[in-house]
Amino acid sequence: MLTNFILLAQNQISPPGFLIIPFLLLIGMIAAGPIFFSHFWENNYKKVAVVLALIVLGYYLFALQDVHMPIHTFFEYASFAVLLSSLYISAGGIYINVNARATPAMNVALVAIGAVLANIVGTTGASLLLIRPFIRLNIHRIKAYQIVFFIFIVSNAGGLLTPLGDPPLFIGFLKGVPFFWTLQHLFTPWLIAIALLCLVFYFVDRRNKITDFTPSPEVVSKLDERTEFYVSGKRNLFWLAIIIGAIFLDPNVIESLPHIYYDGNKFSFLREIIQLSAAFFCYRNASKTAMAGNQFSFHPILEVVFLFFGIFFTMMPALQLSAEIASAPQYAKYITPNFLYWATGSLSSFLDNAPTYANFLSLGMAKYDMAQNSVVEVRQFATGTGADPITLTLLEAISLASVLFGAFTYIGNGPNFMVKAIAESAGIKMPSFFGYVFRYSIPFLLPILIIIWYLVVELKLF
Repeated sequence: MLTNFILLAQNQISPPGFLIIPFLLLIGMIAAGPIFFSHFWENNYKKVAVVLALIVLGYYLFALQDVHMPIHTFFEYASFAVLLSSLYISAGGIYINVNARATPAMNVALVAIGAVLANIVGTTGASLLLIRPFIRLNIHRIKAYQIVFFIFIVSNAGGLLTPLGDPPLFIGFLKGVPFFWTLQHLFTPWLIAIALLCLVFYFVDRRNKITDFTPSPEVVSKLDERTEFYVSGKRNLFWLAIIIGAIFLDPNVIESLPHIYYDGNKFSFLREIIQLSAAFFCYRNASKTAMAGNQFSFHPILEVVFLFFGIFFTMMPALQLSAEIASAPQYAKYITPNFLYWATGSLSSFLDNAPTYANFLSLGMAKYDMAQNSVVEVRQFATGTGADPITLTLLEAISLASVLFGAFTYIGNGPNFMVKAIAESAGIKMPSFFGYVFRYSIPFLLPILIIIWYLVVELKLF
């Protein structure tokens, strides 16, 4: 995810505008497929995602004769897929259960704990560890909105305090943003966002009295085995720690690490080998009781891996074209904190938020003749000691938007789709793509995003 899409856009042949059609088609099918042609989509989503991705990839390779963007995208996707798969497998072997009455206060407490945990094990790790206990806790009153607020809080907004929390912030750390910069500058916005989301969740959840959800016999049988606080599969915590620790094994930070050098970039493979190996040992030695309790299967992770393969490769033209437009000299005067907040947020909602962060970091720095491939200049940009102290506010706007807006759709951040897939595998009817946006993101999330913008970016109160 370290690709500088703006530099690639400037140095490579521009893709034609019509090449974004496969991306729009894939997003449209993700949105409409489960509603209008569910049988076809369920049986063919893998083929659809791969075929559309190969169409775009083929155009880049044979029509544009551009191998740079596809190679960069391949390494980014490989890192994304390996990390997500490894975390999924390791978390699947850890069974956590809480013996408590499923009240709105208990639900808020659980997602608040998840928001803190997300900064230690990442939003993906926290989501995978807690989503199943969250579902079991609410099994007799489970509703889709509970899963959606879990996505809002644990899978996205929670990971705003450390580079470990969310992939965009980790990219910033690797490029030179100090490790504790996020904690120092984003703590108050994090606290406001989490508090507001938990408050809204509490009042919405208070209205939930009964449910028409009928748990499967397997789930019901597990309910009878609850204890006050029970964790099975503790051995997987060791492998989980290895998977998370391996994230730091980046050749762009540690010079001596083996890597693949291409087009001015160092691409990791040792990190991915370690993570896959840890995932293998997790699965091979996992507690059968924990796996059975979690009703573990590979279907949710396969759905994410295939769909995001399509998303990563079909969104190449969209990222490249947006980078070209935004980096044009005539638009430099518009590079303000307000612009970066809403532009970064808008793209982070529908494109993966990690490369979007990288795009706008490069764009914001370019305004001051600073380069994102210089660790010193990135640090100056982050601390406001460069050409203009406003750079500090620019980076705050980029960071806030890339993380918080990642919750706006199922595809804004990797954990979103993963949580959705796990919930559906448990028998919960989740809203469609547009149902998620119009029923939950716009009425509940958007007002909070506006409040954060007004207090932090516009008024600069924090």
